[in-house]
Amino acid sequence: MHTIIEKKQLSEQVYMMRITAPLIAEARSPGQFIILQVDTDYGERIPLTISGADAEEGWIRIIFQTVGKTTIKLAELKEGEEVAAVLGPLGQPTHVENFGHAVCVGGGIGVAPMYPIAKALKEAGNKLTVIIGARSKDLVILEDDMRAIADELIIVTDDGSYGRKALVTEPLKELCESDDKPDIAVAIGPPIMMKFAAETTRPYGVRTVVSLNTIMVDGTGMCGGCRVTVGGETRFVCVDGPEFDGHEVDFDNMMRRLQSYKPQEDKARHLCKLDVEADRLADESSEKEQA
Repeated sequence: MHTIIEKKQLSEQVYMMRITAPLIAEARSPGQFIILQVDTDYGERIPLTISGADAEEGWIRIIFQTVGKTTIKLAELKEGEEVAAVLGPLGQPTHVENFGHAVCVGGGIGVAPMYPIAKALKEAGNKLTVIIGARSKDLVILEDDMRAIADELIIVTDDGSYGRKALVTEPLKELCESDDKPDIAVAIGPPIMMKFAAETTRPYGVRTVVSLNTIMVDGTGMCGGCRVTVGGETRFVCVDGPEFDGHEVDFDNMMRRLQSYKPQEDKARHLCKLDVEADRLADESSEKEQA
């Protein structure tokens, strides 16, 4: 079992947790992920990227958004409670070297898995520009963490409530057209954001890496649930990725596949909310009886 030693709500639907996992903390590298299971009773297994770790203290950090039944159940856990199963580290680590000028583009919750990659790129000697994109100011995460490592931090919001009113592709294009054109771009976020980030860099010949977080079940390449098309070939995100050449990924196919189980996910989330309400009413009834 893995104990939650810290829990913090970063925004309305985004949570940060530090969980004890000493072996994973010691072995992990930037870009890798875990498969997490909240309970052992036929619980769903979900992939979450490791957004930080401390090998000496034996914990890993995860940041997640409550978008489905399992993430909602995970968010309900409290400090001191335990997560049933955490498997990892999984996936191929990010290839890090001194490329020159590295631009890291994080959209929404994608800023979380971007942080350890950006930190490693900076430590390798790169000039580091970080672009953070969010729908509004309330949804901007890890600003202080990124500001501490970036040579330049650019924040954009869809509604203009913080930073520039723009999509992440706008400053990314400006950088590509500047005298200090990036030598590499890394983009993590919603598939549509990564698609257009890759299309933005394509005309300028800027190598672009994207991290894909598709449907995963076992995380070891056995089920094929996370297959994507890259360069016309079928690849498995869990073992071949999660990072791929953004100019080679068939994002349209990937986005269609991500909708495959949406009816089941919507149903599960609805039932989960009913479970929460039932538990709340049961607690109230118990309190009244004790009174």
